[in-house]
Amino acid sequence: MGDNMNRRHPQDSSRINVHEDWEVRYWTGKWNVSRQQLMDAVRRVGVQVADVARALGKER
Repeated sequence: MGDNMNRRHPQDSSRINVHEDWEVRYWTGKWNVSRQQLMDAVRRVGVQVADVARALGKER
């Protein structure tokens, strides 16, 4: 079964799936950051939402 492209939030809210464009759009919109800022943070700290939020200076 494929991903539901109409989702408004990630299925696993504790991790960021950078391989899904809709999920990258969700997190960049939620935190008001660019795609590049999000990807850089994920490269630095991994995919855990709490870690990425902290790296970006945002609340989870």
